[in-house]
Amino acid sequence: MYMRPWVKIAFLLATVALVTACRPARVPDYLRVGLVAEPKTLHIWLASDRNSRKILSLIYQPLYIRDPVTLKQVPWLAAAPPIYDPTTISYTVTLRPARWSDGSEVTSADVAFTGRLIRSFKIPRRYSRWKFVKKITTPDKRTVVFYLKSPKAIFTTRTLTTPIVPRKQWQPIAAAARKKKKPLKALLDTAISHPIGCGPFILREWRQGTYLYLTRNPYFFGTHSRIAGRLLGPYVNGLLFKIYGTSDVAILALKKGTLDMFWWTLQPGYIADLRKDTHIRLFSNEKSALYFMGFNLRRPPFSDVRLRRAMATLIDKKFITHRILQNQGAPMYSIVPAENRFWCCEDVPRYGDDLTWEERVRRAFRILSNAGYSWDVPPVGEDGRIRPASGFRLPDGKLMARFTILTPPADYDPLRAMSGMMIQQWFRALGMPAFARPMAFGALLNQIKSAHDFDVFILGYGNLSLDPDFLRVFFYSKNDKPRGWNMSGYHNPDFDRIAKASRSAMNREDRRKLIFEMQKMVMADIPYLPLYKPSVVEAVRKGRFTGWVNMIEGIGNIWSFCEVRPVAGRSPATSQ
Repeated sequence: MYMRPWVKIAFLLATVALVTACRPARVPDYLRVGLVAEPKTLHIWLASDRNSRKILSLIYQPLYIRDPVTLKQVPWLAAAPPIYDPTTISYTVTLRPARWSDGSEVTSADVAFTGRLIRSFKIPRRYSRWKFVKKITTPDKRTVVFYLKSPKAIFTTRTLTTPIVPRKQWQPIAAAARKKKKPLKALLDTAISHPIGCGPFILREWRQGTYLYLTRNPYFFGTHSRIAGRLLGPYVNGLLFKIYGTSDVAILALKKGTLDMFWWTLQPGYIADLRKDTHIRLFSNEKSALYFMGFNLRRPPFSDVRLRRAMATLIDKKFITHRILQNQGAPMYSIVPAENRFWCCEDVPRYGDDLTWEERVRRAFRILSNAGYSWDVPPVGEDGRIRPASGFRLPDGKLMARFTILTPPADYDPLRAMSGMMIQQWFRALGMPAFARPMAFGALLNQIKSAHDFDVFILGYGNLSLDPDFLRVFFYSKNDKPRGWNMSGYHNPDFDRIAKASRSAMNREDRRKLIFEMQKMVMADIPYLPLYKPSVVEAVRKGRFTGWVNMIEGIGNIWSFCEVRPVAGRSPATSQ
């Protein structure tokens, strides 16, 4: 039968399409990773946003990192644990053979330069970890000796986890900055478009607003090496980071198969839907985080610890984690997360824990009545029944003034915004004129951290260090200053004394006792009331890549990107 040419062509095209559709789709040798927002900078000393730190963590590397299972510090760019000499108060670190992404050798001079750069420019967020280093020497190209002014426990856990930069790239930048009127500003204003690192990946292209493409670093020191018992790659040729703008769009891409991993913690509302999708795999891990309510201790009435304890008693943390977090998290009782097992003190006050609502009201009523507070209509009647209260009066007889619970807006963090609304209702039930108020995040921080003009607030730290020195930083009296870390204005001379000692305690067990004592003090005084800690739930597309490493903070870690590999010969729709 005669077939016209255009019919033949259409038939052939249809046949090819059918064969292609039936053939298992080729798994790409690069990983497609979704980000909600693009990095703000690739300047290592300027990066403070989460997405910048994510990208830079794959380029610049520290001397030591955490083992994903034990969470103990293990050598990374360093070849062995640091050797401490108490007579000279010094640490000796030996480097692995390593090269920068341009092929030049990583030497002790680079490490020494990094430390000296931070100290001389007093680089924000880094300088506090280096200011107690007296000098740095380099006996040979693979040996660095750090001499400290006095013993510091945080040197190994904080200082030696600083990313190392190449002297050849940064020395000219530093020299030019020193000639300026404001050297630090000049250093931080320098554009860094092609960072040179020694990590597993190199920046190949950044099309702003659309994507970043990182390729495998052929000089990465970990390739084919066994570190912490793990044989490292990378086993993918590249990482394509796509910028989506919202979680909705990124999750839709994951469902359609144009994305392999969404590198962002999923909000509870997405999780139930994704669990039904047979092509999606969810990973749930614990988070080193602290989401809390803070009080302004600088002025009454929240300067009264008895009021703070009564308010803490009214808050049902398990209700928050069950109803608001939808069981994707856990209540917190101390400032140090429970997953940080060695440093978390469980023996702290648990205000109102495991009490019914009526029992909470009665206990708070008793605390406040004994402290001289009163009501026009008390929350507990003469017959012992709970009832709506009104006319809450301070010990001086005056009505409590209206106060505000500041929270981030719902589009920034719905969990904190909803928690504020719920806590407002609990306080009102006791007659307190509480009003939750969402506020743009930048304005919120300025109100709390700079102006100190607030009553109560709900904030969070989503990525706490596993070293508990943050406990000292948050509540040390000297940090009560504009833009300081002591946002509540907590002053306790006994706490300051113990906190100072904890920083210098070189014996780990001795330091642990001090850290425990600090937690007990803080939870007795309640400048911050820990509320909850959300889980890290992340999503990947099944059947494409395997080797994800679960760890505190989730699968988006350096170990995963060094171990994940394509699932050869499988269709993206097949299960992993």
